[in-house]
This record gives sequence, structure tokens and C-alpha cells, in this order.
Amino acid sequence: MGESIAEATIISWLKNEGDAIQIDEAVLEIATDKVDSEVPSMEAGTLSKKLYNEGDVVKVGEPIAIINTIGGYDTPIVEKVVESTPAIQAIEKTIEVAQEVVTAEPIIKNGTNNKFYSPLVMNIAKTEGISAAQLETISGTGQDGRVTKKDILAFIENGQNTIAPIQETPQQRVTAKPNTSIPAASTSEKKDIPLQPGDELIEMDRMRKLIADHMVMSKHTSPHVTSFVEADVTNLVNWRNKIKNEFKAREGENFTFTPIFIEAIVKAIKDFPMINISVNGDQIIKRKNINIGMAAALPSGNLIVPVIKNADFMNLTGLAKTVNDLANRARANKLSPDEIQGGTYTVTNVGTFGNVLGTPIINQPQVAIMAMGAIVKKPAVIETEHGDLIGIRHKMFLSHSYDHRVVDGALGGMFVRRVADYLEQWDTDREV
Repeated sequence: MGESIAEATIISWLKNEGDAIQIDEAVLEIATDKVDSEVPSMEAGTLSKKLYNEGDVVKVGEPIAIINTIGGYDTPIVEKVVESTPAIQAIEKTIEVAQEVVTAEPIIKNGTNNKFYSPLVMNIAKTEGISAAQLETISGTGQDGRVTKKDILAFIENGQNTIAPIQETPQQRVTAKPNTSIPAASTSEKKDIPLQPGDELIEMDRMRKLIADHMVMSKHTSPHVTSFVEADVTNLVNWRNKIKNEFKAREGENFTFTPIFIEAIVKAIKDFPMINISVNGDQIIKRKNINIGMAAALPSGNLIVPVIKNADFMNLTGLAKTVNDLANRARANKLSPDEIQGGTYTVTNVGTFGNVLGTPIINQPQVAIMAMGAIVKKPAVIETEHGDLIGIRHKMFLSHSYDHRVVDGALGGMFVRRVADYLEQWDTDREV
């Protein structure tokens, strides 16, 4: 599943207990973050026992099933544990994959009644001022009677908790990994909004819930500031128009503006490496690798962000091929979990939808994101040796949102200006 994957949710079992299984045959489907995958068997035999149910969350390396590798009714059963790539904890909502699981902390035991409480439940209890004694009175509906997020939220909503919330300070928050703090509110919590005649209730799908909670968490975590620059990309547009047909004939695929934008961002990151960072409490993690996430819209209307790893090691042709490959496989739902992990900076091309600019939300645990607006023709003043002229130029807006905890206006503004400079100063004689 990749080094950055900690766990996954079991979506469905493709085999029942007692079914025969061949080597490399898919046994179950899992979901990690926004990607669904099949888990193949490493052994041939008969599925003897499922250790977890659909909807359970499994940690990397945990056993998920037992396979009888010998079989036969008269043969002593030799059971072999098949280790999964996903991870086990009975959590009920996908948000717990995005928040609780990222901490990679073991479930801890609390209280005198020997119950297990997850870090997410403990965080909610602390925030809402629920005492250990009150926590032990909550009946758990999770595996082995565990108290789930749903259980503790129901306890709060039913008015059984009367203690004033405890104000949590940043020093009190447990952060085993960067940016794992729990948002103050989750979009999964239902609010009493009156329905009007003709209204239709639409249940969010799993990915939409994940996106919604991730966006709320990002705004809760990072104070967003956005700087804007308008760039004259006339030379760049003319150059692309000149080479795109030749590139298509030679490489068999389109040459879009996205790899050009990514190259400019990579160059600017090398000039301003403190944009390529993450925040862990009061510490700053300066990233060595430059991994660029590119936001892509899916046919379902949802959003996914595949990551170009080590983008600074690719030339323009390599970036173009990688961008096309990731975008095509994203739309076909064929990305692997590792391909949407590990990003250090994200770019989103809002110009694709005809938008001239946008104010993007930071993709945690990164600290900045850039939105590329539509390229439009505008009348502009052109300075020449013979004086100023009015001409038609291709222009676009660049919107740079950044985390004001660690990126001040000077750095955020200079970075987006540098990206614009690289685009404006494009070499029209460049070969690709």
C-alpha cells in the first residue's frame, strides 16, 4: 500500500468463509483515504475465518483472515495468518480514518471498568468536559463494547453531559504526527435544519464526507491568508501553441498548461524552501522532497489529489506524461493509495472551469496551495523602446493561500510573485 499508509477500511469481502482461494486472487476490497483497492491472497487454500467485518478499520500488518492452506475434511487443519496491508480498529465513520488513525497510536485502556477508548473519543471527552466517571457510563456499540464517536456524540446531544467544555490549549493537544488535531466540529454531525416543501435529502457518499471533514479541519487548523498576482503569459501561450501538435504526434498525448505550472512552482520552492514545510505543534518540519499534489475533479463531482513524487527530478516531458497518467487514472478510479499520499505542496487549476481566480483551502499537513486561474485575453500597456503601446495580451491570476502561523505575507507574496516571474519569462525557443 506504500510507506505512508497507516490503515484502511474494509469495504466488502469478496470471499465467504469456506470458499476456495487461489494465489493472488482478490479476497476483499478496502478503502484508504479516497482510494478503493483489492487485497489479494498471498496463499492458496480455503478461507477459514474472517477476523473483521465490513466497515472495520485495519492497521497495516494486522491479520485480517485465516486461510487453511491444506484443506480436506480428514486432514489436520494448518491455519496460516494472512497479513493485510490495512489496519484494524472498529471505527464507524470515515473521518476517523482521516483523523484518529493518522496518529498511529495504539488504542489505550482507561477507567476502572477496563473499557478501551480511542484517541478520538478521548479528545472529544476532553473538549466537551466529560469526566472519566461519565465516560464509563456510556454504553459502547463498537467492537467488544468500545465507545465510538457516534456513542459519545449521542451522549452529548441527549443532554446527559452538563459540565462546561474545557478550553484546550495547543500545548495540551496530543500530536503524535504532524497536524493530527481533531476539528472543533465535524460535518458528519447532524444539525436541525428545517425542510421546506419539495426539498430532497441526499446522503453524502464516503468520499464527500472525507473531503468535507478534511476541509473543516484545515480551516480550523491553519489561519488562511491569500495573496494574488496577475501574470502576463503571452509568450508561454504562443510557445505552447507552437509545440503542442508536435508533442502530440511524438508522444501520443496532449501537452497541457499544468506541467508548466508545476515546473514553475518547483523552481520557486527551490528559491523559497520554507514554503515546503509542515507544522508539528511548535516545530517546523522542512521537507527534503518536493512532492506536488495536483487537484483533480472526478466524474462524480468529488475531488482527489494525486501526488507527483520528486517533481524536481523530472523534466518538462516527464512532468507532462506523469500529469496525464495520474489525471486519467484518477478519473478511472485506478490510483493506488500511495499515489495520493506524501504531498508537500498542492496546485489546483481553477481555470479549467472558466474561473479567473480562487481562494483554495490548504491540503493538510501542507502549509500552502496555489490556484491557477483561466488564461484570458486583455488589453494591456506594453512598454517598448519607442514608448508605451496598447496591445492584446494573455493574462492569468495566481492565488496563493498559505498558513499564517508559519508563512508571513512577505514569504507568501514573494513566492507567488516568483512563480509568476518564471511563467512570464518563458523561453520561446525552448525545446520539449
